[in-house]
Amino acid sequence: MQLMCRIFAVSRSGYYSWGKHLVGKRVLANQKVDLKIKSLFLENKKRYGAPRIVRELHKQGETCSKNRVARRMKHMGLVAVAAKKYKVTTDSEHSLPIYANVLSRDFTTTAINQKWVGDITYISTNEGWLYLAVIIDLYSRAVIGWSMNRRMTKDLVCNALLTALFKRGFPKKVIMHTDRGSQYASKKHQNILAQHRLIGSMSRKGNCWDNAIAESFFHTLKVELVNSAQFATREEAKLSIFEYIEGYYNRRRMHSAIDYYAPLEFEYAS
Repeated sequence: MQLMCRIFAVSRSGYYSWGKHLVGKRVLANQKVDLKIKSLFLENKKRYGAPRIVRELHKQGETCSKNRVARRMKHMGLVAVAAKKYKVTTDSEHSLPIYANVLSRDFTTTAINQKWVGDITYISTNEGWLYLAVIIDLYSRAVIGWSMNRRMTKDLVCNALLTALFKRGFPKKVIMHTDRGSQYASKKHQNILAQHRLIGSMSRKGNCWDNAIAESFFHTLKVELVNSAQFATREEAKLSIFEYIEGYYNRRRMHSAIDYYAPLEFEYAS
């Protein structure tokens, strides 16, 4: 230490004073960014990890790297909610007519209302299962139609599709892709496709990757909401899912596939 002080022509007391000042600035900077990180983490109900939090910080004018945010989150013990396994709901053991796989895993689009995907999942409540059907626009990943019911029927998926059609102004020639479950193969659902001149498309049997975007949404829903909840009633679950889809996912949650915009924000910016 004495040798270094002589080389740089500084006193030992001056060196220690400089070191304390440097450490103090670093501590204050970390405290400042820690407050912002924790605020964003809690504001998003523990759903955001470092990649999304650093994007939000950049929007606020905070210049920090993803690695720094990850380190600070680890230091504070902030861990985003994690996934759990869930069961398949598709019933493809039927003799109803099915569509060819027109989508063929091509999830690319250039505008809204070119390609939609639909799927069904289940939600556990103390009263029993609640089933959720959704329609997602592949352009923005927005959930544009949804329906919930205590039974997994053709009406469940038909209501979701009709909601999407109404909200989107009844567009024509949209590719409507689903799995080959009996609800989607029903005459009622296929009549809606024909009536509104939609192009039916169905996944290959037992191949969840053909409908990966819908599967991904349900994965996100389960991780960010359902797995950490205990719903006393189906009505309680319905309200919570409604708030998640319409109040958070569509309007606020950043999506990596659309350059970290929220789905409706991405549509408005296009």
